[in-house]
Amino acid sequence: MMYKIARENLSALFRKIAEQQELYLPVRRAGQVNFGVWSEEAVVDLDTLKSVKSPKDVFFPQSENLYTVQKEGRKLNVCPQDLQEKDFVVFGMRSCDVQGLCVLDRVFLSEPVDTYYAARREHGAIVALACHEPEESCFCKVFGIDCANPGALPETAEGTGAENKKGGADVAAWLIGEELYWKAQTEKGEKLTEALKGILTDTGETEEQQKLAGEKVAREQAAIRAIVEQLPYSHLSLDGWNGAALNEKFNSPLWEELYKPCLACGTCTFVCPTCQCYDIKDYDTGHGVQRYRCWDSCMYSDFTMMAHGNNRTSQMQRFRQRFMHKLVYFPANNDGMYSCVGCGRCVEKCPASLNIVKVIKKFQEEKQKAQAAEMAGGDQL
Repeated sequence: MMYKIARENLSALFRKIAEQQELYLPVRRAGQVNFGVWSEEAVVDLDTLKSVKSPKDVFFPQSENLYTVQKEGRKLNVCPQDLQEKDFVVFGMRSCDVQGLCVLDRVFLSEPVDTYYAARREHGAIVALACHEPEESCFCKVFGIDCANPGALPETAEGTGAENKKGGADVAAWLIGEELYWKAQTEKGEKLTEALKGILTDTGETEEQQKLAGEKVAREQAAIRAIVEQLPYSHLSLDGWNGAALNEKFNSPLWEELYKPCLACGTCTFVCPTCQCYDIKDYDTGHGVQRYRCWDSCMYSDFTMMAHGNNRTSQMQRFRQRFMHKLVYFPANNDGMYSCVGCGRCVEKCPASLNIVKVIKKFQEEKQKAQAAEMAGGDQL
């Protein structure tokens, strides 16, 4: 069953959700859009295609306490941080960000399970929103993601690493003109829909009315996919990138050329929906110690620093690590799934215009040159 609600009534929808559980959605603050907690004063922005940061930090916070140690005389009391116990809703996630959570699932839900992340995944419901007008920096299609079918699992296609069967959104939504169309996809989604039936409106009880609503959504999907086909990176080739390409890619001399403009600022890792590296630190409160974890970046010179130093001693090695992980190491260990979802945030935010697209294209160019030279040599023979 499909439902709809007028755009002008979305505030009532958000209010209804927030009465029952915490609601996260895209909020505009200081000219930027990021996911935050809804309130009556919040400036909700569903029209901006991508938040600056991905909404992954709702499930994997940028900083979170793990436990607290307090000293009482000669006794130490260890108090673990409480796990997420209340249900919450994340409204407005795009398909690329939903697939980003599927990547994080592979990391944090594998043994040993990260209980903090697992609790948030268990209690969180996702309402995914279709991308009405994808932008030039987007290339989710390369990884089998359909931004017109929000939150659906990627189509299985050779070379895309789309064999993952976890994840997906609980509700799919399309904002078409002045109406938002809503369709539950999971048991969580059905439960949320049932709680909102006083706000949501049936698209019609008759088969003909349901058909007309379905056709309207189908036209929207067709228009979105037509835009995607025209985007500059939608047909980027992943030929040669897979879990078996370790030696070929690792030893390529191209890395020495590609890394040089890199500033090692880590911006790419902090806006990325799939980066999962973190550091664990202690904070002395004066009456105890808080142990917490916070996001870290493989682009930093002190990342994984140990007593003997860093095992990647040059910026070239650290630059190579980032892209090898996303395109080789991760698919090698996760049934072919790539650790990139084509959101394009790194394309937009890198101050040196370095990003995964540039790396893929450079390797493809070199491969084509080598093939052309080989063919030319064959013709001469």
